[in-house]
Amino acid sequence: MTEPVLDRLTALFEADRDHARAVAMRAYMRDQFAFLGIMSPRQRELARQATAGTPRPTEADLLALAGACWARPEREYQYFACAYLRKHAGVLSAGALPAVRGLITTKPWWDTVDVLAARVVGPMVNQHAALIPEMDAWIADDDIWVIRTALLHQLFYKAATDTDRLFGYCARQAAHSDFFVRKAIGWALREYAKTDPAAVRSFVEATPLSGLSRREALKNL
Repeated sequence: MTEPVLDRLTALFEADRDHARAVAMRAYMRDQFAFLGIMSPRQRELARQATAGTPRPTEADLLALAGACWARPEREYQYFACAYLRKHAGVLSAGALPAVRGLITTKPWWDTVDVLAARVVGPMVNQHAALIPEMDAWIADDDIWVIRTALLHQLFYKAATDTDRLFGYCARQAAHSDFFVRKAIGWALREYAKTDPAAVRSFVEATPLSGLSRREALKNL
């Protein structure tokens, strides 16, 4: 189903291309990616049109379509792939994790990585316990986006959060110098504070976090 969906999506996206808006969107993303200039609500509308009437995708369909979208220069195609993977994350087996990691580490920035971390990898790990050791390995990785994914994969687990891992991961990378890692630590803690504020406060008070991580973690407490 990859080619028909991508062909339909391409025709719809091209018809909505807006050069002026694309320039502004590219500037906002620090000139790292080309854009078509299509705003998020319109992207979602066009995505629905492109996939209307198609059967539920298989894992092979999902990964092939995501790979094809990642090969396109314009960022809207990667946004489509992230949303489609998120919608059908339950289809992905544990064996799909290397392919998802490839998406995380290719053309990486927070706009795609965060969706893949919390809405794709998170559900995959929750569904396949065999992937938990992979997250233990990812938190020790050299790639900041892989580290960020490990930190954020439990972001929406709420009461099902493995707190030993959450706090252990945050402590392990507490001294990391990268902004995106420090921000992820704070974000993961802030989100879990909605479930157990006392535990987060105790962890923050006992752990030498960066100022950024600390501020983010305690923002709503």
